[in-house]
Amino acid sequence: MINNNRGRLEGQFYLAVGTLYVQRATMGTTRVNFRIPDELVEKADVAAKITHKNRTEIVTEALRSYLDEIEDEDAFNEEIVELYLEDEISFDVLKTFIGRQDAEAVRTSKAVLDQGEDLADELAGL
Repeated sequence: MINNNRGRLEGQFYLAVGTLYVQRATMGTTRVNFRIPDELVEKADVAAKITHKNRTEIVTEALRSYLDEIEDEDAFNEEIVELYLEDEISFDVLKTFIGRQDAEAVRTSKAVLDQGEDLADELAGL
């Protein structure tokens, strides 16, 4: 039996054909494939059923909650700044974690530090 349901699922359009879902993600979403322990999947499915949400919404909310929690920790924010100073993350990523104003201050500090390093290298060459 072919199921030709069409609908909208958490920012995505889908066409259900049997158990095959053809999805077109809208702006701002990325398909991610990872493994989760069976018991967490079962819990997420039960939570989805009770709250009338889908599994993606449950996992997204859980991840968002976790990230919100650790973003409040000073040590985490210090590590985020370090990643930026070491050019391992972009300014836009830094900004999403610590906010625009703080990110601008860090970017300015980084520019000053980079100029200081350049000057030190220049003086060492004399």
